[in-house]
Amino acid sequence: MTWTVLHIIGMIAYAISGAFVAIQAKYSFIGIFVLGLTTSYGGSIIRNVVLDIPVSDIWDRHSLLVVLATLTTILFVKKNWIHHWNRWGYFFDSIGLASFAIQGGLLAKSLQHDLGIIIIASMFTGVGGGMIRDLLAGRTPLALREEIHAVLTIVCALCIWAGWDSPLELSLIVFFIVMIRMFSVLKCLF
Repeated sequence: MTWTVLHIIGMIAYAISGAFVAIQAKYSFIGIFVLGLTTSYGGSIIRNVVLDIPVSDIWDRHSLLVVLATLTTILFVKKNWIHHWNRWGYFFDSIGLASFAIQGGLLAKSLQHDLGIIIIASMFTGVGGGMIRDLLAGRTPLALREEIHAVLTIVCALCIWAGWDSPLELSLIVFFIVMIRMFSVLKCLF
């Protein structure tokens, strides 16, 4: 239950992140949907291509409904509320980073892959969507400017490889990743 909630929060955070980047870039409502969907699903698409499994496996009605409802809601949010996202965005984005990296690692491990592929799957799933979002918005991808993203996805992959797969252990990984990321964000602000 906890894992599902954290993953839904991550999907919502990534959708909001993509939408707000589109709003900042002054994209139309189509741009909001494209960047929101890209951020939420882009990393999973790359991961599935790398793992040689069908890309269509990432689409399920419930997650797609959550993302589309989130993006539709954002269309009605006042544009001056974006500064609230700038304040809380790192926190929710960190949950997304951890939950997506864990998802990628779990999938690679379930397919009996070795540590190297588990790391690659975690990394692409965790940061791939954000990188595509940034490229579509004409920005340097955040994951290429701050190496903490890649390091944290590797930590997730190592935990999955070591056998951490219970809901409590997965929640602890998310908690640890969020704390480290928030510490790095606060350190950069001061």
